[in-house]
Amino acid sequence: MSGVIVDTCMWSLAFRSKTSREKNVANELTKLIDENRAKIIGPIRQEVLSGYSKYADYEKLRNKLQYFPNEIIIDSDYEAAAEYSNLCRNKGVQGSHIDFLICAISTRLKMKIYTSDKDFVHYADYLPIVIYGES
Repeated sequence: MSGVIVDTCMWSLAFRSKTSREKNVANELTKLIDENRAKIIGPIRQEVLSGYSKYADYEKLRNKLQYFPNEIIIDSDYEAAAEYSNLCRNKGVQGSHIDFLICAISTRLKMKIYTSDKDFVHYADYLPIVIYGES
């Protein structure tokens, strides 16, 4: 597992970089970037870029993120995401469509997921995903 899909929450924490937790995330993300292991998918890019009221801030971030090409999403990823959603729901675990898409893509590409979203811990009880731990 060489690549790591970086979830929206981690990009957001790293960009803030004010608290010690945010600085730790920024350092870890920098390490992943330096090792060419930080990966992104289109829906995460959209979430990260959403919510900027100042166009200049949006454009600055968009330009930074252009360094990272989107991992390709294929039809079977959507099918696997739906299957994962159904499986987890049957086990009493709810999640978003994007979360399950992240799980499906990370499984197909054999990538870890860098996230602080505790929902992924619950998904991992039933899905073949691996959560990236900070070093």
